[in-house]
Amino acid sequence: MSYKGRVSIAVVVIEAALAGIWWYLARYGMANPDRVASNFQEVVGQTMGTAMGGFLGLSLILFFVAARNDRKKRQG
Repeated sequence: MSYKGRVSIAVVVIEAALAGIWWYLARYGMANPDRVASNFQEVVGQTMGTAMGGFLGLSLILFFVAARNDRKKRQG
């Protein structure tokens, strides 16, 4: 399997895990409004959105590095 393929699969798995954490925290906040702060949903949304966006930006760089490594592997 190519490096690009491996990076793509890893990105999808990690993004799905982050989305699962986001989903869990959002449901926890809705189910327990007396145990969380009043702005819990907003903070969770901003934090997890930033984490997912930041990781996606980093994964774009990793994808280009993997593509370069695939080209080098094919050439020599």
